[in-house]
Amino acid sequence: MEEKEDVMAVARAFMRSRIILTAAELDLFTIIDESSTSAEKIAERFGLDRRALERLLDSLAALGLLSKEGGAYSLTGESAPYSSKHPTSQLPMLLHMNSLWGSWSDLTKVVKEGSGLGMSARKPMDLDSRREFIGAMHVVGRTLSEEIAGSLDLSGWRKLLDIGGGSGTYTISLLKRNPELQAVLFDLKDVIEMARERLSAEGLLERVELIPGDFYTGDLPKGCDLALLSAIIHQNSPLQNLELYRKVYRSLSPGGMLLIRDHIMSEDRTLPPEGALFAINMLVNTRGGDTYTFEDVAQGLKQAGFVDPGLIRSGERMDCVVSAIKPV
Repeated sequence: MEEKEDVMAVARAFMRSRIILTAAELDLFTIIDESSTSAEKIAERFGLDRRALERLLDSLAALGLLSKEGGAYSLTGESAPYSSKHPTSQLPMLLHMNSLWGSWSDLTKVVKEGSGLGMSARKPMDLDSRREFIGAMHVVGRTLSEEIAGSLDLSGWRKLLDIGGGSGTYTISLLKRNPELQAVLFDLKDVIEMARERLSAEGLLERVELIPGDFYTGDLPKGCDLALLSAIIHQNSPLQNLELYRKVYRSLSPGGMLLIRDHIMSEDRTLPPEGALFAINMLVNTRGGDTYTFEDVAQGLKQAGFVDPGLIRSGERMDCVVSAIKPV
């Protein structure tokens, strides 16, 4: 009986999720952050249905995300980070979750017919949305990147190539942990400008060369003895990863090391649980993306020419790390 109730609780979880995502989509946390206010005033100001809005706000209060007093709603400590006015707002991450709602709703169809349409079929982010999303990714990933950087012994390595490095979250953590290390951050042109701002604010810009490019269509910068693929391989098919490994191999100096951070699955692909769920996210949102076992990754690395692949860190939160060496 207990197991059946647990299953039902999970099955009903979409209700809470939809309430929170709709609040994010309507930007209610920002609106209420401006001042404690009533459903009537919000509905009138933004052209919403008062009764429906009031039920939504009451549900948010029931979840502890709003407080209600005398008909007026205000934020709680738990909901404050989801206002766009918060200095480290995580609202873009909620909006990203909201954008996945439709593709996840197609899971039954995908299981019947095959993989999803892929990320390219979705409406592309405009520059402001991309900036907000990457900023939120930095906020969410900063602590984990520091933890991972602290667990790796990178003494003796000279120059890091951070491939698809975003605004520099992992570059920043690795440089802070390794004072002798220099870096090259390689990403799309718009993203590179975001990285420039963040690295400058961290006082690390002088140690990083910023190079714009697309690792799917072009070659990678040369001259580095250490390379990082952080949360990249899950969005690719095995063939795409093999092609990427070969590009990394060609770009690395002889004796160089490649690090791969991602979910690394057990051989039966059921652990870690978050990795199994993330495989579904890739199933419905990419044409060939997946989460991979160590053997999957090692096989591709060996095909590309790398030797000595090893799982040097295990974890539950997309914090596994695989290493491999380019022979001298």
